[in-house]
Amino acid sequence: MTKRQYFGTDGIRGKVGENLINPEFVTKLGWAAGKVLAGRGTNKVLVGKDTRISGYMLESALEAGLSAAGIDIGLLGPMPTPAIAYLTKTFRSEAGIVISASHNPYYDNGIKFFSSDGFKLDDDIELAIEAQMAKPMVCVDSNKLGKASRVQDAAGRYIEFCKGNFPSELSLTGLKIVVDCAHGATYHIAPNVLRELGADVIEIGTKPDGLNINDKVGATAMEAVTQRVLDEKADLGFALDGDGDRIMMVDHLGNVVDGDEIVYIIARDALKSGRLQGGVVGTQMSNMGLEKALKKLSVPFARSKVGDRYVMELLQQKGWSIGGESSGHILNLAQSSTGDGIVSGLQVIAAMLHSGLTLAELRMGMEKFPQRLINVRFASGLDPLANDKVKASVADAEKGLANNGRVLLRKSGTEPVIRVMVEAQHENDANHWAEHIAQAVEAAV
Repeated sequence: MTKRQYFGTDGIRGKVGENLINPEFVTKLGWAAGKVLAGRGTNKVLVGKDTRISGYMLESALEAGLSAAGIDIGLLGPMPTPAIAYLTKTFRSEAGIVISASHNPYYDNGIKFFSSDGFKLDDDIELAIEAQMAKPMVCVDSNKLGKASRVQDAAGRYIEFCKGNFPSELSLTGLKIVVDCAHGATYHIAPNVLRELGADVIEIGTKPDGLNINDKVGATAMEAVTQRVLDEKADLGFALDGDGDRIMMVDHLGNVVDGDEIVYIIARDALKSGRLQGGVVGTQMSNMGLEKALKKLSVPFARSKVGDRYVMELLQQKGWSIGGESSGHILNLAQSSTGDGIVSGLQVIAAMLHSGLTLAELRMGMEKFPQRLINVRFASGLDPLANDKVKASVADAEKGLANNGRVLLRKSGTEPVIRVMVEAQHENDANHWAEHIAQAVEAAV
């Protein structure tokens, strides 16, 4: 495949005001995307954003570029990423564009695209947009300029979608739930979904000011929701990230329930009810405990590269529906075309109600292996993974762990770092072998 110049595995992302995330580039990107999409079907694109202050600026820039290419724009305002994917499909739009940097701080932002069927854009379309970026920007005639309009009740439409993905015979009445929206795009969605299904809701992270997104709240900062669950004696807690496509949970005892455990709970419930299609996809970073727990249930398990894009690709190749990442990106293609934190949380609650068990009891079916991760920096141009002593250290570790552990070495996709990860049944073994390999990598660099 041709090397991408701008698009990464999850769209285009960076610090606001620098190379890519600035008004000039984003206007040109909107125009280039519009030219590639022009003349197809409805000739309309939906644009949504999270709650970052830069979203106003980037939304206007995209709108200008799309209009210059002759594309009509439906403005959704602050909406979760999965909502934009869903609405793109239901409105039969050519594409949905999300302005968000997900779990990153407020000073970052990004642009990602969904196709008309609610899935991420195919590689060939992204490459066509990049090719168009190399051409001079030319505006269509005035009588062909695109028009912009506000989409009415976008939030209400998505709230109904989320509720429709919860079994109609079940209710949340009697459950006390803490929901942390990270001051992000779900702030006006998630609490209403849970309340309308009957829950007693305590909300945090629902007062965005443009600068506080993901700041000590949400799925990457679990202390706030954990403490609130314990203080309120709640049944469980939800923690969503800034754009609402990932979820982490907390049981009533204050234990964090991560993406691997959520995938296990959802898959086991689907298996018991006869809804499981094939097996489950995790990533190279998924805990070995997930693999072993699924094996006990005779459920096939496959690993993809790290990134929900790759989880999706492997699910589609195998014709399976459930997969996810430890970080809380959960996919269930029987319900949604992308990771959806709210829908995934509702699936876990449905599993609780089906089984009559608490979240703490449900998670006990999977025993997580202790995991040690060490990052080792290296100079550009080096390839520590090809070093013979590094390879020998990995072989030592794999021999020492036998079948009771796992070693993973990989280069970071975003910085010059080798990630050394070791899992073992015993924490001491994980620490020992991770440090053994990290020392070899450090010597090599």
